[in-house]
Amino acid sequence: MMQAQTIRQLIEQGIPNAKVQVLGDDGAHFEAIVIAEQFAGKSLVQRHQLVYACLGDRMRDEIHALQLRTLTPSESKLQN
Repeated sequence: MMQAQTIRQLIEQGIPNAKVQVLGDDGAHFEAIVIAEQFAGKSLVQRHQLVYACLGDRMRDEIHALQLRTLTPSESKLQN
């Protein structure tokens, strides 16, 4: 069973300096907010692909659903 903390660590390893929050306690359905400078100039699909790449086969095998919000640091400031 996948843990939210494990997902957060995998994303942080794959996207250095990202701020990551992962919610979900049923072991299969998760919600993640990822704030990273690496998202600048990228489309929503490209941003999600970056996050999925951090998780690899776990997206198919262990994580049933992952809802993503991907923001640059400047976009996250506008949300507050």
